[in-house]
Amino acid sequence: MNKIIEYLKTNDLTISTMESCTGGFVSNLITNIEGSSDVFKFGAVTYSNEYKIKLGVSKDTIDKCSVYNIEVAKEMAKAISLYTKSNFGIGITGKINREDNKNLFGNDNEIFISIYDSDKDIFYCLTLTTKHKERSKNKEYIYNNLIDMFEEEILERNQYGI
Repeated sequence: MNKIIEYLKTNDLTISTMESCTGGFVSNLITNIEGSSDVFKFGAVTYSNEYKIKLGVSKDTIDKCSVYNIEVAKEMAKAISLYTKSNFGIGITGKINREDNKNLFGNDNEIFISIYDSDKDIFYCLTLTTKHKERSKNKEYIYNNLIDMFEEEILERNQYGI
């Protein structure tokens, strides 16, 4: 994350997050870095469908795809980016090894991550299957995959002009 924060600072870019199953874990790790306030605009934890919708996720998408779907992660990422006028928005949704009686669709161990680049109007997406029984270890697993995705898709592409 240090490398990402430095990249954002150097390029005068900003980032915001809308997290569900990670419960603010990513936002917390961003704000643990000295100077992250220069680039981190906002972090929302939206466990409920109601607040995903209030922040800009389409109710129709949730009803059609379930809240546990890459399309919802994409809408979360874009909605938070637009809401905060950030260059990048991160959306994370999924189930960490549990049933959800309010949202019956979706596998109990799938996680959906999306990074929205508002300057290019493109999404970078990843679907994961949880690997651990402990919730905290799965949050770390999700975070590590998010960092890898950001570095590979955004930092490396910009470094080489791809």
